[in-house]
Amino acid sequence: MKPAPFEYYAPNTIEEALSLLAQHGYDAKPLAGGQSLIPMMNFRLAQPAILVDLNNIKELAYIKADGNGGVSIGAMTRHKTTGSDQTIADQVPLVHEAIPSIGTPQVRTRGTFGGSISHADPSAELVAISVALNGRFKVRSQSGERWVPAGEFFVGSFTSVLEPQEMLVEINLPKRVPGMGWSLKEVARRHNDFALMGLAAVIKLDKNGSCEDVKLVLMSAGDRPMLAEQAALILKGQKLNADLFREAAEKAAEADIDPGSDIHATAESRRHLARVLTVRALDEATQRALKG
Repeated sequence: MKPAPFEYYAPNTIEEALSLLAQHGYDAKPLAGGQSLIPMMNFRLAQPAILVDLNNIKELAYIKADGNGGVSIGAMTRHKTTGSDQTIADQVPLVHEAIPSIGTPQVRTRGTFGGSISHADPSAELVAISVALNGRFKVRSQSGERWVPAGEFFVGSFTSVLEPQEMLVEINLPKRVPGMGWSLKEVARRHNDFALMGLAAVIKLDKNGSCEDVKLVLMSAGDRPMLAEQAALILKGQKLNADLFREAAEKAAEADIDPGSDIHATAESRRHLARVLTVRALDEATQRALKG
């Protein structure tokens, strides 16, 4: 298949890109790594009249420490760059651990952090991880900028709060803190395929070893990254153990997610995977937290 006809622009600055988006509105679509948009265009699932290629905008590709010890990542930073960065490995190890699961080496070489977030695929690792880590996204338009919490950014399947004239320019992730543990678990038919079910878990233990806070975010479990809030209530304030893990996993699978059935898996099989992966992720995250 070939894409429908479109006009192509390759701006060199953020201001030029924002001007094009403001001028063309819903007809325009930013192009980052192209690992999702180009196949969609080839199958005519997406038919933008205007393509705004961001690959010449060097100021959007960076990884740097912020003033609070966290990490700021430019939207055009490649997955491969993110996965090999030492600051990412030290401060946000959950992201470092996830990168090898994203597509193939070819996809990781071209794909970008901001492109994955903006695409808002409910089965994407970085989408779920950004919510689990309480990340924030800087969004810009010609009229100004705003920060959007990751938990409020994703509003539906492949749908975010981005307006047509807006562009995601930066992802901010808080630093790793003492007593924090993390885990990423997923099941796919083949390595690097999209997950049939996945889970990003972040646990914070207090000085007494009890669960101070926990975030469980499931992939392929609904029309957006699904935050298992009811499961988290079972764990908060408790000394974590295997029985609590199983109880929380059951609550997550039955009350916190809304998986669908398709040619790859039924809803019930996805709920079963959610139970298994939640127990495993909680156990690993807790062990990491206990080790400091």
